[in-house]
Amino acid sequence: MASLAHLPVHAVRFALDVANGRHALSKLVAPLLFLADAALCALVIWKVPYTEIDWVAYMQQVSQIASGERDYTRIRGDTGPLVYPAAHVYIYSALHRVTDGGKDVLLAQQLFGALYMAALALVMACYRKAGVPPYVFPLLILSKRLHSIFMLRCFNDGFAALFLWLAVYCLQRRMWRAGAVAYTLGLGVKMSLLLVLPAVGVVLLLGAGYAAGLRLAALMALVQILLAVPFLAANPWGYLGRAFELSRQFLFRWTVNWRFVGEEVFLSRRFSLALLGLHAVVLVAFLTARWLKLARKPLPRLVVPILLGRSPFTEQEQRAISRDVVTPRFIMTAILSANAVGLLFARSLHYQFYAYLAWSTPFLLWRSGAHPVLQYALWAAQEWAWNVYPSTPASSGVVVGVLAATVGLVWLGTGDGSERVRVAAAKDAAAKR
Repeated sequence: MASLAHLPVHAVRFALDVANGRHALSKLVAPLLFLADAALCALVIWKVPYTEIDWVAYMQQVSQIASGERDYTRIRGDTGPLVYPAAHVYIYSALHRVTDGGKDVLLAQQLFGALYMAALALVMACYRKAGVPPYVFPLLILSKRLHSIFMLRCFNDGFAALFLWLAVYCLQRRMWRAGAVAYTLGLGVKMSLLLVLPAVGVVLLLGAGYAAGLRLAALMALVQILLAVPFLAANPWGYLGRAFELSRQFLFRWTVNWRFVGEEVFLSRRFSLALLGLHAVVLVAFLTARWLKLARKPLPRLVVPILLGRSPFTEQEQRAISRDVVTPRFIMTAILSANAVGLLFARSLHYQFYAYLAWSTPFLLWRSGAHPVLQYALWAAQEWAWNVYPSTPASSGVVVGVLAATVGLVWLGTGDGSERVRVAAAKDAAAKR
C-alpha cells in the first residue's frame, strides 16, 4: 500500500526528469513530436480547405519571367508588382514547372508540407545543439498559424525561414561559409531577413575572425549579385527598388501588430520614425551590452580598430573568443533576439511574418530563464493573437505585448555575465541525453 501511495510522486518525478532531459527517454521526445507533426501535416492537407492569397499572383509573375521579361517594374500579378528578390523567382519558377503552371495546388501543398518538415527538423537540431530541454519542444509543433502559412497559403516566407534556420544550423557547427551562404539565400527570398543581419555579422566577427568575416560578407554580397544578374542587366534600379524597397507603405487594414494605435497614428511619419529610432536604440543596446560584451573588451577597443580596417583581437584572443563565446547557444540567442527586436518595432506585420517568430519565441523565453509556466502562457497568448482574423485592437496589443515581454525577458536573462557557465551546463546536459 505504501508503494501505491508513492506512485503519483514517482510518476511526477519521472515526467519531470523526461521533460528536463534527465532521463534516457528524453532523447525520444523530439523524434516522437516530429512524427506526430508529420501526421498532423498530412491531416491538414487532407482535411483543411486551401485558401488562395498569393499563390496565383506568384505563378502569374514567374510565368512572365518564363516568357522572357526581366524588368522588375513590368512584372505584376493580381496582388500587385513583384516585390521579392531573385531567389524567390527561381524557387517559384521551379514550382511553376512541377505544378503545371500552378494548377496542381495539391502537389504544391504537399511540397510545402515537406518544406515545413525539413525546417522543423533543422529547428529541432538547433534547439538540441543549444541544450534546450525537451519540455520546450511541444511548442514547436502546436502552432495553428504556422501550419497555415506553409501548407494552406504556400507563402514564400516558408523558404526564407528554412534558409534562416539552415544558417543557424551551419553556424552552430562552425561551418561559417555554409552559414553565410544559407543566410544570403534566405535574404534572396525575402528582405525580412535583413532584421538579423547585425547579429549574423557579430557571429561571423567573433567566430570566424575579422579578416574571414570580411571575406564572408563579400561572399554574401556576391551571391546576391549573381542571383540578380539577369534582372540587374535589364533594369538595375528597378530590381533594387522593387526587391529591396525599404520605404514600402503598408495598409492599415492588413496590420497584425499596431492596429490598437489607430489608423491616423499608424500612417503618420512621426510614428514610423519613432519605431525606427526605438529599433536602432534597442538593437545597439543588445549589440554592445549583450553580444559584444562577451568579448570582454571595452567598446572603443572593438570599434576603433574595425573603423581603421584591422582586427580588434590578437590571434590568441580570437581563438579564445571563438571557442568560449561563440557557442551554439550564443549564436541562437543573438540571431533570434535580433529577429524579435526587429519584429517588435516593425511598422507593420502581416500574418505570414509568424514564420520568423513561431519557432523563435520558445527558445527566447526559455533562454530568458522565465518559469516554464510563464513560457507556456506567453506562447499561448502569442498564438491566440496571431490567429485572430482580422486583427483587433486587443489582438494587436497582445502581439506587441508578447514581443516586448520576450525582448525584455531576454535582456534581463542574458545580463548576468555567466554565459560560459550556462553553456558548460548545457553541454553536460546534452551529453547526458
